[in-house]
Amino acid sequence: MTDEPEIPFRPDVLYEDERIIVIDKPHFVPTTPRGMWYRQSALIRLREHYAEPQITPAHRLDRLTAGIVVFVRDPACRGAYQMLFQNHRARKTYECLAPAAPITRPHTGTLTRLNAPAVFPLLRCSHIVKDRGRLQAYEIPGELNARTIIELPDTCGMTADTPGAAALPAGMRRYVLHPVTGKTHQLRVHMSSIGLPIVGDPFYPTLKPYGPDDFSTALQLVARRLEFTDPVSGRDMAFVSSAALQCIPSV
Repeated sequence: MTDEPEIPFRPDVLYEDERIIVIDKPHFVPTTPRGMWYRQSALIRLREHYAEPQITPAHRLDRLTAGIVVFVRDPACRGAYQMLFQNHRARKTYECLAPAAPITRPHTGTLTRLNAPAVFPLLRCSHIVKDRGRLQAYEIPGELNARTIIELPDTCGMTADTPGAAALPAGMRRYVLHPVTGKTHQLRVHMSSIGLPIVGDPFYPTLKPYGPDDFSTALQLVARRLEFTDPVSGRDMAFVSSAALQCIPSV
């Protein structure tokens, strides 16, 4: 692994007990080993730091997305925490930067105003497919398998949790995203499909040429808040990412 690229960011541990470790993962850091990354991944860093090779992720977060990730350190509890996420019993709230522009009608699926006539919140539903070996996920006509609620921070109380919330240039807006389902790249596909591609996205709407990571142009998407009832202790748990969203020169 001598040619493994260096990622100059380290996850912050927000919480740990005898069963789990919760981190705030930076942009660009993979959750688990993948492709050219092994020791740079959050999983291997945690295993090496704690000298606990049994640590396993309860769920995953895209490499380019920052935010909250839960790892399980007690193998006896692994299934309980993983099922928490597989059964969608963990409440996830994401935040992103995207254009402050009119919504465009997607070519397939549905788009519903949940508080008409107000534009937001919106429910975006579609059928998303991700083929092995293909970088982009895409939408096709068919049974709806991906659902996302899109709203604005000032209507859902997220502003107080947002680092640098006031420092936005004209033409940019923060959006709060609630994934009802968990398809690969779902939030990025859904935002792009309604004409609001997330700032810094190298995949949507257009796949940019592959090259070394440009750490100055991160995907402006953060898994901001994660809430769940601990399946072992019964405690209500809530974690908030401090990863900042910022407008970058290259959109």
